[in-house]
Amino acid sequence: MKLQHYLGGLEGLPEPLNLEKRVFVEDWEKRIFGIHVAMMGLSNHLGSALPEYPIADVPTAFRDEWTWASLRTGAEGMNPFDYFKFRYYEKWLGGITQFFIDNGYVTEDEIAARAGEPWSAEGGDTAIDDQVIDYLRRGDSPRRDTAHPKFAVGDAVRIADVPAGDHTRLPGYLRDRIGTVTRIFEGDYGYFVHTGDGIGDPMPIYIVEFTPGELWGVRAEPGANTLYAELFEAYLQPAEEIQ
Repeated sequence: MKLQHYLGGLEGLPEPLNLEKRVFVEDWEKRIFGIHVAMMGLSNHLGSALPEYPIADVPTAFRDEWTWASLRTGAEGMNPFDYFKFRYYEKWLGGITQFFIDNGYVTEDEIAARAGEPWSAEGGDTAIDDQVIDYLRRGDSPRRDTAHPKFAVGDAVRIADVPAGDHTRLPGYLRDRIGTVTRIFEGDYGYFVHTGDGIGDPMPIYIVEFTPGELWGVRAEPGANTLYAELFEAYLQPAEEIQ
């Protein structure tokens, strides 16, 4: 386990996880979701995404890249004790706040001075609103080409145990396990940012099947249980390859 997410198979947790069923627990969480969506809709990576947006012409002061990877990196970069203490959108708040501080949009002192003040909406530029709404309607696709896979359906693959970075899409419990390719997605897909563990540039994505015995060993529960994971090609190796 390299980062404090994907807890499958992790032993020693003090108690069962309490999964919150409500989408938003408090009203402010809706606002955080909206801020994230606006940042996604104004991210400068949209100029090269599909479809290509005229993002350089949008009159916004936000000129950075913000994707789901950015949000996840912020959450995973939290102190592990805080990560497990805070709720879902509290993690979002921490990651987004740190991003704005790190990139010079606001200072910690400015945030502290505004804490507790009532919030009110201010008039904005309609061109900015139009861009965000257009993004909500059309989204952006990470697909860049038809798939060029190294592996075929039916191949046995070993999952790499890559060095930890600031962010990963590889579940900790799959590292160094052997599975079978059951599907190859139709295109090569990028991740918009380079995570440091092999993903970022466009590459094939596979669905890999794992047996409970392979993942959990003698602790596997009996029955016809099978786990499927969607994995970037960078995380796959030939099963016979020795690490």
